[in-house]
Amino acid sequence: QVQLVESGGGLVQAGGSLRLSCAASGRPFRNYAMGWFRQAPGKEREFVSFINTLGGGTGYADSVKGRFTISEDNAKNTAYLQMNSLMPEDTAVYYCAASPQLYSRRSQDYVNWGQGTQVTVSS
Repeated sequence: QVQLVESGGGLVQAGGSLRLSCAASGRPFRNYAMGWFRQAPGKEREFVSFINTLGGGTGYADSVKGRFTISEDNAKNTAYLQMNSLMPEDTAVYYCAASPQLYSRRSQDYVNWGQGTQVTVSS
């Protein structure tokens, strides 16, 4: 089974930026979406963004649109999430995951998950 490892989380002040990385140990599926989800304390896991290997289609949650940018280096099987203009409400554990569903925003469609990386935004 392909392993996913996130990195790049940390503590940042409001208005700052972070770039998360998700390195896959191999290619999860022939074509797949790499998604980012987040979970804040006491809240359900929520969709953040996805990018797929079929033309690089992307999708974003309304709460991050215009501030976050997802990208992927297919040669390295690595996805990135550039997070700008961070706000305290972005504080959460961020997870990357892979799905054979190329446009899914549903966590149940994602098969491989990383262990998560903490992002904390101070006000």
